Amino acid sequence: MLVDSHCHLDFPEFISNMADIRQAMSNNQVGYALCIAVTLREFPQVLAVAEMYDNFFATVGVHPDYENEEVFTVDELIALAKSPKVIALGETGLDYFRLQGDLEWQRTRFRLHIRAAIQANKPLIIHTRSAAEDTLRIMREENAQLVGGVMHCFTENLEVAMQAIELGFYISFSGIVTFKNAVLVKSVAKNIPLDRILVETDSPYLAPVPFRGKTNQPAYVKYVAEEVAALRGITFDELATATTNNFFKLFKSAAPCN
Repeated sequence: MLVDSHCHLDFPEFISNMADIRQAMSNNQVGYALCIAVTLREFPQVLAVAEMYDNFFATVGVHPDYENEEVFTVDELIALAKSPKVIALGETGLDYFRLQGDLEWQRTRFRLHIRAAIQANKPLIIHTRSAAEDTLRIMREENAQLVGGVMHCFTENLEVAMQAIELGFYISFSGIVTFKNAVLVKSVAKNIPLDRILVETDSPYLAPVPFRGKTNQPAYVKYVAEEVAALRGITFDELATATTNNFFKLFKSAAPCN
């Protein structure tokens, strides 16, 4: 059984087709999905999707790309994170690829998420793109190791991965790891400890081979897992068991279904 540790299912095309989405998950041995929030405005819909099903969970947070989101406080994040279905804070972090100029607001917002996660005692979902040095620095300065979390859709090098692991974080691989030219990501997937690996889709984005360029969905995390298993020279079942155990070890408030 697998867990899709990062997906965005609060889109109309998913919500209106949830029976088929869930059947495809079952057909591909995907037992759980973590539905990720990217704005506080859309968080109620993310939570509603997670609350519909025992095997779905949710997060609360504001993605670093959304500059014009309303200002929020640590206390507001903590209050929203109190729902039993909310098992993590994020998606948060830094993105210096899509946005340019003075990005201090990103760093300030990232710090707020870390502080809220520590007070709520829930892990972090971290997005970092072209910003690894600052991301790790702020994680250290704000003591993110107190709660740990996930470096989602990982595309950095092995050194960055190991530094994050030293801070108690897991490394999550998306469909990118199946791309032929993703040499760096494949190397990381092959060489980090198995007990620190998660797999994800980032649906509806980044569909893995053989669906590259199409709409992604949680069922396709199977193809990510197959690629990571092949890179490491282990069976699919070994990889699936390890990553599922890793998920529930990290997200302690996520209760497995009976």
